[in-house]
Amino acid sequence: MFAQVIVDINAAEIDRVFDYRVPDGMKIGPGWRVKIPFGPREKEGYVLSLSEKTEVPADRLRDIIAPLEDYPALTGPLIELAREMCGTFRCTMSTALRLMIPAQMRGGRVKIKKEPAARILLKGDELNQYLNSLNKRAVRKRILLTYLSDGEEHPLSDIRAVVRDPVPLLRELSEEGACSVFEREVMRKPLSFVQAQPDKVPTEEQLEALEELEAALDACDRGADERLRRCFLLNGVTGSGKTEVYMHLARRCLDRGKSVIVLVPEIALTAQMVDWFEGRFGALAAVLHSRLTPGERYDEWRRIRRGEARLVIGARSAVFAPVENLGAVIVDEEHEPSFFSESFPQYDARQIALSRARRENAVVLLGSATPSIYSFAMARRGDYVLLEMRRRVNGRPLPQVDVVDMRRELALGNRSIFSETLKEKLRRTVSAGQQAILFLNRRGYAPSVTCRLCGETVRCRRCDVAMAYHRSDGLLHCHYCGAEDPMPVRCPSCGSSSIRAVGIGTERVEEEVRKLCPGVRTIRMDMDTTQGKNAHQELINAFRSRQAQVLIGTQMVAKGLDFPQVTLVGAVLADLSLTMPDYRAAERTFQLLVQVAGRAGRAGEPGSVVIQTYQPDHYAVQASVSQDYRAYFENEFARRRQQLYPPFTVIARFLVEADDGATARRRAEELANRAKEYFEQEKLRKRLLFIRADEAPISYIDSRFRAQALMKLLSHPDSERALAEFAGWAGREDANVLINFEVNPPSLA
Repeated sequence: MFAQVIVDINAAEIDRVFDYRVPDGMKIGPGWRVKIPFGPREKEGYVLSLSEKTEVPADRLRDIIAPLEDYPALTGPLIELAREMCGTFRCTMSTALRLMIPAQMRGGRVKIKKEPAARILLKGDELNQYLNSLNKRAVRKRILLTYLSDGEEHPLSDIRAVVRDPVPLLRELSEEGACSVFEREVMRKPLSFVQAQPDKVPTEEQLEALEELEAALDACDRGADERLRRCFLLNGVTGSGKTEVYMHLARRCLDRGKSVIVLVPEIALTAQMVDWFEGRFGALAAVLHSRLTPGERYDEWRRIRRGEARLVIGARSAVFAPVENLGAVIVDEEHEPSFFSESFPQYDARQIALSRARRENAVVLLGSATPSIYSFAMARRGDYVLLEMRRRVNGRPLPQVDVVDMRRELALGNRSIFSETLKEKLRRTVSAGQQAILFLNRRGYAPSVTCRLCGETVRCRRCDVAMAYHRSDGLLHCHYCGAEDPMPVRCPSCGSSSIRAVGIGTERVEEEVRKLCPGVRTIRMDMDTTQGKNAHQELINAFRSRQAQVLIGTQMVAKGLDFPQVTLVGAVLADLSLTMPDYRAAERTFQLLVQVAGRAGRAGEPGSVVIQTYQPDHYAVQASVSQDYRAYFENEFARRRQQLYPPFTVIARFLVEADDGATARRRAEELANRAKEYFEQEKLRKRLLFIRADEAPISYIDSRFRAQALMKLLSHPDSERALAEFAGWAGREDANVLINFEVNPPSLA
């Protein structure tokens, strides 16, 4: 028997299968990881297939050394998905396969955790006879045997709590045949105990959505053909109970013997979602995200691979979870850009979910109160099935929204960061013992430090960005490379002492809240306060348990979190995202405002929202007041059609990073010229709207210079062919130059 193996080396020149001989008696198959000889060294590899014949001469064949696990690490559908990704992203097979296993498995950097344990071997009369034979002084041995008499396995850590220094006693009992001492596997479980929760009775709108999804599951069970519309877009207003639809869909899949993957955009949401799903499904739930320790991730992955956990909750990379018999992939807050991987290969988890669903005969449910323009356009065209929920659960009203024109506040002499309306409502909320959320999508105390005399702004030495002032440590921070500098006393440019922190961040908002409401307890939730492993969950739990009345945070507090006691939400600087040089600026603004407003009034008390803005008449701000997604969509869709922005076009770029600016710019120009030649040769010139080479908007980050070849193409199958070709041009050319190819990336910075 011969195995076709991909060697785990990311190099284009060896990106092909190599035949190896399978020694007699060795148990392996497709999907197994193996140790193999490769040149003078031993390497790891992935078995893609087995065959009884090979064209490799016998004198050139080498034997597989050993399997790395006693089970296949990869399922058949995941191997096929990896092959598809190689064609789409022009990556090596080993690069694609690495996405599908925990990184620490490679090279054996994570091990199965074991602990000593003991189990009694004597039962009934044998045990009684042994106990009667003991000397009266053998009190500890008698206590130990009584503890072990239930016949269960007991870890040494538990035994120590019953008997002091039990190891000699266990050794003696083992030699006498009274008990067995051994090592057993211990699963490192990141999930905390959550009290079991019964399923809730779905509302009328939830039931209508579930009936559509149930019909799709039936069609999948019948083996429906490729024409089945298997992607659903659930557009429900905030508080309409989309999560309940997810859990009922999961229940129906699990009852059919199928598995479910639930993707969430933020680690902050993962903890909340895990609690909800674990409460319903217990040990069937597993979690995968970047804050797990390597051991926890490895053990959760193995529980999934063994089939012990059939419901997986996690961030973007959980879309590659090795579940079998997939029934559904659920994508919560599907509009979030974090589902797009900015590192190579630059996949979109939503598209990977659709690919898995087609291959594994499953359904995909995309959920959001503010769907992406692309997803809603696909639903309107009929490619996705649109499910709508227009009412909040139990008939609760949407929050009352006040839009405050901050230009008028300034004209009236109010120079505070809070409008008079927000001040009054915040005081009233705190006095009533209720909770409030204040949202500002900018961390730190002030986003920049500027000299009032010469106008110079203090910039990072390693990045082309301004440094932000953080009052918590009195330092200037670069939010790109992490550099820190002391706050200057004088302007580094002109020497003036007229240097000041300019603008507002979450630290400043927290300070102003404490001045406005002395003694009020606050929690700040941003990148600075959520660095620890369980920091998100601890802050969320603290606020939910009313250890604070005001939660101040960046966009991580705007998405999907459920706080029943929150009655007031304030968007401190609502149009901050409108000023971004991005064609999606209006879309991001509308989504953030609707999402953060949706945190108010989710329980018994009515909610109130204050939106502070310098552009109160902007259509994105106006549409967010009534959460009128369709009105917003029609306006934004028409604008994009007129100005030829996605989804009518595709924006792509080669992003070149190098150690010096001249090299980066030269390679960007060469790539732009090469792309122009390709369009001419392939007679695709009419699909290209423009292409140009220049510096990236942020020209250097962490001392690496950046340039780009930016292009806009009409949406067309010809353009897809060109993009697939260009993806193959990306990669690391040498130690100095790295080329990424990005298609409709979430950021063009």
